Amino acid sequence: MRGSERASLLLVGLHLHSLQVVFSANTGFSMSVYDVTSRSIYLRWSKFSGASSYRVTATAVNTVGHSLLAHFSDGTLKSTLTSLIPNTVYAIQAEAIDKNGITLAETKTMQSTAPDVPVIDQAYSKLSNSITVEWRAVPGATSYLLAAQDGDSCIETVVTKSPGTVMGLEPATCYRITIRSVNAGGRSRPSPSRKTTTVLSAPILSASSPSCDSIAVSWKAVYMAVGFSVSLMRSDGLGRMLKQNTTNTSFIFSNLDPGTLYTIKAYAWNANGLPGDDFTYNQRTSPKAPADVQVAFSSGALRATVSWMPAEGALTYSVTASSGLSKLKCNTSSSSCIVPSLQCGSEYSVSVTAHNDAGSSNPTDAVSLKTIPCAPGNISIEDDEHGNLLVSWSRVNFGHYYVVFVKSDDGLEVYCNTSHTQCHFQSDCGFTYFVSVFAYNKAGQSPSGDVFNYTTAPCCPSDFRAALVSGDTVEVSWAPVRGAEMYETKAASWRGTVLCNDTATACTLSALRCDTRYNVTVYSFSEARGSNTSCASKYVATAPCSPEIKNISKEALSVISVHWQSNNEEATYIVTARGEAGLWHCTSSGNFCTLINLPCGSAFSVSVIARSTAGQSLPSYSVPLETAPCCPNGLTLTQVTQSVTNVSWSVGMGAHTYATTLESPKGQAKCHTLQNFCLLGCITCGTNYTVSLKAISETGLTSHCTYQGYSSSACCPSGVKLYRLGNNGIRVYWRASEETISYITDLHGSKGNFTCSPSSGLSYCDITEIPCGDVYTAVVSPATDKRLKLTFCPKKIYSVTCSGSSVGMVIYRGKNSAEHV
Repeated sequence: MRGSERASLLLVGLHLHSLQVVFSANTGFSMSVYDVTSRSIYLRWSKFSGASSYRVTATAVNTVGHSLLAHFSDGTLKSTLTSLIPNTVYAIQAEAIDKNGITLAETKTMQSTAPDVPVIDQAYSKLSNSITVEWRAVPGATSYLLAAQDGDSCIETVVTKSPGTVMGLEPATCYRITIRSVNAGGRSRPSPSRKTTTVLSAPILSASSPSCDSIAVSWKAVYMAVGFSVSLMRSDGLGRMLKQNTTNTSFIFSNLDPGTLYTIKAYAWNANGLPGDDFTYNQRTSPKAPADVQVAFSSGALRATVSWMPAEGALTYSVTASSGLSKLKCNTSSSSCIVPSLQCGSEYSVSVTAHNDAGSSNPTDAVSLKTIPCAPGNISIEDDEHGNLLVSWSRVNFGHYYVVFVKSDDGLEVYCNTSHTQCHFQSDCGFTYFVSVFAYNKAGQSPSGDVFNYTTAPCCPSDFRAALVSGDTVEVSWAPVRGAEMYETKAASWRGTVLCNDTATACTLSALRCDTRYNVTVYSFSEARGSNTSCASKYVATAPCSPEIKNISKEALSVISVHWQSNNEEATYIVTARGEAGLWHCTSSGNFCTLINLPCGSAFSVSVIARSTAGQSLPSYSVPLETAPCCPNGLTLTQVTQSVTNVSWSVGMGAHTYATTLESPKGQAKCHTLQNFCLLGCITCGTNYTVSLKAISETGLTSHCTYQGYSSSACCPSGVKLYRLGNNGIRVYWRASEETISYITDLHGSKGNFTCSPSSGLSYCDITEIPCGDVYTAVVSPATDKRLKLTFCPKKIYSVTCSGSSVGMVIYRGKNSAEHV
């Protein structure tokens, strides 16, 4: 907000403060002051009902005898009290009067008049945007309102005393100046006006330093100006002032000190020669080029340190190193700078420029700088058959001579110094050599280039050992050698090649061809150089091939012939039959062999191996062999009934089932069983039989066993009857099957057992003194050679009664069938 606007707002506030609206108690009649001047008060009041006129009285409070009375018709509601005393407080009363002159209502207020009108002594302009006014003080005034009017534009400001200044004016403009005095009651009328013109505005300068000893000043045209005055002086006050009057809008000061700060002042004047506002501007001259430029090269870091004498007034410096299209720069505020990242093998032109806020100096004369040579490239390493390494490389710019360092992985280092581009070094197998090539000149050593590692071929394993661990496998072992990362074992024969790769110092060559002579070589290998192919070899023969059994034939009871296919040149063959019964062997240089004395009833696994000076083959595939089961050692025949015979025997080794046969001209009886006994029926009594037995294995092998002949017992007699003889005797009668057979008669009772054996050819037998009154079982059976009794002949039951003390009747009661079951 401008000052004039703030002043206007303040006056409005003061005016409103002095205006009062006063109401008569309980009547609704009121009066207000709406304006005040030094000698007038402006009133208005409200219309009152019934009033025919109004009367206003104003009495000075502090002045004796000064009062004012005025009458107004009922149609008048406002009035102006004039001819008042300035800066005086008045008591004002308004009355509403009816037509009879009676006061209907009244209201009162207090109001001060404004101070008296001030008188301007003088008004003048020292700045292009203001006018200063001087006046004599007015009694009772608390402030003053200054006003500057230019046509419709009016700028006001409030001040408390003289002098006062109106700000915010336009340059070179004529204003009508007035002043009013102000107190709590209001403000006075404006004073008589004064016309005053503001001075010219200041020229707005811009300056630059086109060279280290000059400053160019320029400005825009100023309204109503006819000329300009420009002056220049060192800001530190040294030296003399330079001043120039001109009608132009620019000027150049020359022959100035480089890098020095100058103060420039300028103003314009009008046609009357009155100066306007001035404008001050500080400008520094650009610096002079630095002197005594020195360049120091650091070969290890490929950088240059540039130093110089400081230039007066220079704030910063820039260093430029140029080589062809490449430019490197560094900036600093000190008197030295490091230019990094120089390129090897290059020549640079180095210059220094000083800078300040005015500009830059001219670059210094260029200083030449040659950097160290670059690391040699195109390095190649070769080894020859004499164990030498040849290192070669390409020449580099600014390289005067070269040094080659060769360091082996055991720490030994050698070097070669030459002005040529190759060097020779002695080398050994299995070493890694690290090769570095450096170039040199007066600036120093080239940067470290690539370090090349060259690995010579690994050494060959010496005195390796080859051992046959099976018919088709050879285990090769050796001592580790220098430089070998892996080994390749190669076994070659006319039939093919077998390879084995391993990092260990042993290798197993498997799946070799049997009965073959191999040329075995162990090669050392490294990733860097591959395989050393100059290693010596040895010959190793594999074991004979495994025979293949073609046939096994039975020559006799315990004689077996084994036939095989022989495919080895010189070998001895061993046949082995292995079973629970033990081991049986036979040896042959041909293609068959005979095993003898093999036990019966045994199972064998038969295999063949081949043996030679190289070793022993793997056994052939086993062929199962089973000998015929053994015949039982003992065979027993027991006649169970007249037509049934029980045959039993001991167990035959290897037998699973048995087939027994009893054969006679009258016929044969057979049985086939898993047991070691058998019941044969349909046996004819009194007949001679041949006895045979077959022992049969699970696979069907059979042994035919023959035993001593067997004769069945004589036939039991028929028609056995008992008759009484005399007082105490019994005759047993039968019908004989053959006349030449002897019989044995047995009577069994509860009172005793009785036996009789008649002579051969008889068909009865008498038993005397037999107790009566008993039941007897009678059996008549043929007598055997050993006089044994046969138990299977029929038994008949008879009751022998008593007649007194003698034998009475003999009664037949039937057969004792239970005993013949």
